[in-house]
Amino acid sequence: MSNGHIFVISAPSGSGKTTLCKEVLKKIKSLTPSVSLTTRKPRKDEKNAKDYHYVSKDAFKEEVEKGNLLEWEENFGYFYGTPKKFVLENLKKGKSLLLSIDVKGAMVVKEKFPESTLIFIKPPSMKELSKRLKTRNTDNKKDIEKRLDIAKNELKYEKKYDYVVINDKLENAVSEIISIIDNIKSLPAGRQGG
Repeated sequence: MSNGHIFVISAPSGSGKTTLCKEVLKKIKSLTPSVSLTTRKPRKDEKNAKDYHYVSKDAFKEEVEKGNLLEWEENFGYFYGTPKKFVLENLKKGKSLLLSIDVKGAMVVKEKFPESTLIFIKPPSMKELSKRLKTRNTDNKKDIEKRLDIAKNELKYEKKYDYVVINDKLENAVSEIISIIDNIKSLPAGRQGG
């Protein structure tokens, strides 16, 4: 494939998006992860420039003002954004990118790059999502309730995605995502889409 392609993965908080993306990237070496900017603090197992570029609110606002972000959103009081230059340079080199971003960001990317492929990760049920958020141990009860409310709203976006993958069993979801990506990458340029 000569032209790079954008694959976007979105999911309600706690649906396993980060784990799925890590597994997919391990198996598809030709896929380049786009590392988002965020104003939130790193979680205990996260590394700067690998999981996110951790920046101050002022530094983030500066990137927005300079037009350096492809898309950006505020979630749970923190800002997240996709570096535009990184995406454009990699596409120009013919590299395919994996963007792990929220539903609003995904809609912006689809608008700017209509040929991009959007993959929505869905939890098996709201009950299971609630259980996963609780076992994750990163949020208090109030935050979990807020995340579940937001998840209900995000699930309304699934119809706007090219593909929907239910993350019931990790291995199954990973292989489903890989087959979607492999299928798209093997299509002739200009014929890509869901």
